Order: sequence, then structure tokens, then C-alpha cells
Amino acid sequence: MKRLTRILLALFFVLTIGIICSNRAVIRTATDRMYDDVSAIPYNRVGVLLGTSPKGRRGNPNPFYINRIQACAALYNAGKIERILVSGDNSRHTYDEPTCIQQDLLAAGIPDSVIYLDYAGFRTYDSMVRAKEVFGLTSFTIISQPFHNERALYIATRKGLDVVAFNAPDVQLHRWQIRMTVREWLARTKAVLDIYTGKQPHFLGEPITIE
Repeated sequence: MKRLTRILLALFFVLTIGIICSNRAVIRTATDRMYDDVSAIPYNRVGVLLGTSPKGRRGNPNPFYINRIQACAALYNAGKIERILVSGDNSRHTYDEPTCIQQDLLAAGIPDSVIYLDYAGFRTYDSMVRAKEVFGLTSFTIISQPFHNERALYIATRKGLDVVAFNAPDVQLHRWQIRMTVREWLARTKAVLDIYTGKQPHFLGEPITIE
């Protein structure tokens, strides 16, 4: 019993150190690469808008989703991006983030001709790798909330991409804040492991050119 306890404590210690180090690595990589001001962010031909569910847990509009749409529209209207790659989850017939986002971008006045859809952005890791391997991008602007942008920047830079990120306004959900923080720390640890193990996305496929 004592030996089992020591083993469990050692595993817990290693896991804790791994989570802390992963979080620090992500934050360090994102330093000076994130922007809140449209006028300050440098120009990139393509903005990669990371998907999320349009609806919250109770079926109400998701404020994270709404803020990302508005942030993307602000960048486009300011001439900071010319093309938009929407990367999201379409793993089920009944769930299609990219198409929902496309419809709301059109409603925001963005022309259909500048919007491209990545239906296999099941995870942030997949979105970043596919932006490079499938859509042929070497530099772009990531669009999401700050906590998400930090992780995406880490993955993209480790894949040799020249990227910056535009922060959509964050949302404070006090009831779920601790749960979201723990989930993000674990996601960052998984991202670091994916980088070091050379994990591949769920799908790649034929190259797609963003004109």
C-alpha cells in the first residue's frame, strides 16, 4: 500500500510539473504576438477564424462565437486581412461549425468570394497543421479569444509558421471559470505532447488554394 501511494504521488508530481511547464511554454511563445487593437495588428493576407459552437450549453447564443464573428469582420473591414479561412468541426451531419460561421460572416457583410471553409478543424492542432499542409499557408492571423490564441500560436510557431493573433473579446463565465481554466491547461499539455510526438491531424487530403 505504501509503495502504491508513493507511485501515485510521483505520478501526480510529474503530471503537475508537466502541466505547469506546458502552460509556461505556451504563454512564452505567445508573448508579443497577440493584438487587441485593429489598428495595431500587422497585415496578413489570410485570417484563420477558429470555430466554436454557435450555441451554449442551454441552447442560447454562444458569446464566444458572436465575439469571434465580430472580431473577424472588424479585421476584414479594416483591410488587415483579405481572405478568411474558417476552420471548425463538421464531424457529424448534424453539426457544422464552418457553414454556420460562413452564414454569419455573410450576414456581417463579408463577401462569399473571400471565405474558405475547413471542415476538418476538429481540434486547434488540426486547424493549424491543415492551414499549412492543406491550404498552403506560411503566415496568417489567428482569430479567437486570448486563451485560445495562446495555444494556437504555440502550435503554429512550433510548426514553422509566421503567425500573429487578434483577440476577440473574452467572456467571463464565473460559474464555469475554474472548469474552463483546468480544461485549457490540460489542452495546452496535450498540445505540447502532440508537437513533440509529431502527431498528425485526423485528416489531411488534397491541397486547396486560397486565391
